[in-house]
Amino acid sequence: MMTNKEIAKAFNELAGLMELHEQNSFKIKSYQNAYRFLRKVSDPLSEMDEKQIGAIPGVGKAIVGKIIELTQNGSMATLEKWRAETPEGIRKMLSVKGFGPKKIKVVWKELQIETIGELLHACTENRLVAVKGFGQKTQKNLEEQLEYHLQSSNKFHLATLLPKAEEYLAMFHQFFPKQQTSLSGKIRREYPIVEQIDLITTASNIDEFLEKESWESTEESTNSWNLKAEKGFNVVVHKANNSNFGSILFQTSHEEDFKALFGEADNGKQKEESAIFQAAGFPTIIPALRELEGNPEMDSVGKRALEGWNPDLVTLEDIKGVVHAHSTYSDGIHSIKEMAEQCQKLGYEYLALTDHSQSAFYADGLKVERLYNQWDEIDELNKNFKDFRIFRGIESDILSSGGLDYEDEILMEFDFIIASVHSNLKMDIEKATKRIITAVENPYTTILGHPTGRLLLARKGYPINYKKIIDACSENGVAIEINANPLRLDLDWRWIPYALEQDVMIAINPDAHSTGGIEDIRWGLSAARKAGLTVEQSLCSLDARDFEDFCRSRI
Repeated sequence: MMTNKEIAKAFNELAGLMELHEQNSFKIKSYQNAYRFLRKVSDPLSEMDEKQIGAIPGVGKAIVGKIIELTQNGSMATLEKWRAETPEGIRKMLSVKGFGPKKIKVVWKELQIETIGELLHACTENRLVAVKGFGQKTQKNLEEQLEYHLQSSNKFHLATLLPKAEEYLAMFHQFFPKQQTSLSGKIRREYPIVEQIDLITTASNIDEFLEKESWESTEESTNSWNLKAEKGFNVVVHKANNSNFGSILFQTSHEEDFKALFGEADNGKQKEESAIFQAAGFPTIIPALRELEGNPEMDSVGKRALEGWNPDLVTLEDIKGVVHAHSTYSDGIHSIKEMAEQCQKLGYEYLALTDHSQSAFYADGLKVERLYNQWDEIDELNKNFKDFRIFRGIESDILSSGGLDYEDEILMEFDFIIASVHSNLKMDIEKATKRIITAVENPYTTILGHPTGRLLLARKGYPINYKKIIDACSENGVAIEINANPLRLDLDWRWIPYALEQDVMIAINPDAHSTGGIEDIRWGLSAARKAGLTVEQSLCSLDARDFEDFCRSRI
């Protein structure tokens, strides 16, 4: 069954291929719009009828038919047609961030380049400089992006693989109820980027599990079953028995530098993993904290935990409010009322709404007149809510100067402001750091949003001096968000411990553009827990009154 995101990506790919082949621009635009809206739909498209699908913004009659075709057949004839007319390597180029169909066609037709490897080689040989539409700077940027793309190949967001891993784990428990089975590897430690799904089991024959799924390949070795899923990811099922389950779990869960700290404590025959920690003289710590990498300003969370640091980590039940969410007033897919109702359904006490500010033309940012209309709607909704509140905020663009996106007389009327960089991302570390610190020092800034602008596996963040920015937030009482969208997870978890040491509040913000996006809080929570975030320094764990007090303390 295709997911909403897979369906949306199919339309994005179709638009790119048709643009590459210079097809009807109106159709291309309609497919691009379908991609933008479909990826934000929370209810499964596969369970909707034609009428329900047709009610989605940006989805016309022809696109409804193609969506149904995808949900029923798992493929779309029009997409397969254009795939067949395009070399595989050219299709892969469409996934390179910032390298659009027009430029791809130039290197394909004029330079006869058909793979990403060939294109990278052409960049290193300076062959693109003389080609129309390129130049030295464009070639250099492309070279860096291609290198990043290749480094990110065969890697996946935690949010992509963990749900599947949990599904597999449940299947093992169902098929082999008398056997021990656990997640292992990076996925057990909830690492933001993973290469594969790791499981460990005492089951000696897993044919029942293998027959339940469709696999591209299966291979059994002495120590594991190595499986290739049809969707492109690998699953490694490590073999163990009841007498060494703890040892195999420990050995397959951690990086070599972490295991090296335990010396001979693991004799390979431990039934329980905790026995290995005990033998080494260490407290048993949760998998999420078992990391030795970190920032250069302080010891890693793993080392501190092994030395006895035992924080009372924030949990999902501790989160009281949804901070950073968009509605149909900017680029969200659901109304303010729908977003608020979903927050209440999920048990939250408040919604801190943050549509885009006026300079965000790409996201239909709010001009002042529409801003007042939104505030009137929020006021009316709040009158009818009991024990729930909508705070009127904004995700203000940080302008190139570091200023916020409205005049002071407007800024002072918000309940709170998230300040984020969305444009002019090509900055050196000095410019980026100065720009952000200027915004942090603005008395109307409440929270610094996604500090580096990164998109995991797609775009590096602009370079910043983390220490200076975190110090500025500390000095000015500004919170920093962990943007919980699994494609961002920005602020990076390695720098959260330094922020906590400087008494900076951390906001686990979903950046929700739909009702379904609210649940991305889960992924921000994973990153926060890896860094040791406690309830006391979790901004979104404040109740509505305390959240309001925090916001007012900045003005």
